[in-house]
Amino acid sequence: MTDSRQSLRRKLREARRALTPRQQRDASRALERLLGGSMLFLRSRHIAFYLANDGEIDPQRLLQKARRQGKHCYLPVVAGWPRRRMQFQRLTADTRWHTNRFGIREPVANPRQQVALWRLQLLLMPLVGFDAQGNRLGMGGGFYDRALAWRRLRRNWPGPQLVGLAHHCQQVDRLPIADWDIPADLIASDRQLLFKGR
Repeated sequence: MTDSRQSLRRKLREARRALTPRQQRDASRALERLLGGSMLFLRSRHIAFYLANDGEIDPQRLLQKARRQGKHCYLPVVAGWPRRRMQFQRLTADTRWHTNRFGIREPVANPRQQVALWRLQLLLMPLVGFDAQGNRLGMGGGFYDRALAWRRLRRNWPGPQLVGLAHHCQQVDRLPIADWDIPADLIASDRQLLFKGR
């Protein structure tokens, strides 16, 4: 692929931002039907979500479904500079909220509600781009890659299935990947569930 990662990010972010509110709602509904009806989702009890931003496909309907089904739901909480770490915190009726330095709403950090990443069964991640090999392109901050760096060390570590969520328009033939990139086990878009390497 001739596009640099930065120019590809720019192009794909523009594509998802260009979707109309109706297209965004339809995509969210389609994602809920496809992923929410899968055995992977139905069998999982501990699932990390994210709050959509910047045109990302919105997993809010999946989050609501998971809460109705009594699943334990978590959201990322970004630690302060210079650590640039991400923790996953359980949502409860008492969760307090604030806006983080990226302008994204997130729970106020509460270490008692945070869990080790390996205790999650599913980790839903927003994507800027993806390919059929399960490679994912994020926003460039490296938060998920740093949180998941242990996956490069061994194949049999316990931990969540990594599910990248994106609009269909964010798929490319092949992504330029870097050494630190952690691929997804599954890509879920508004049109398909794409398992790594299939």
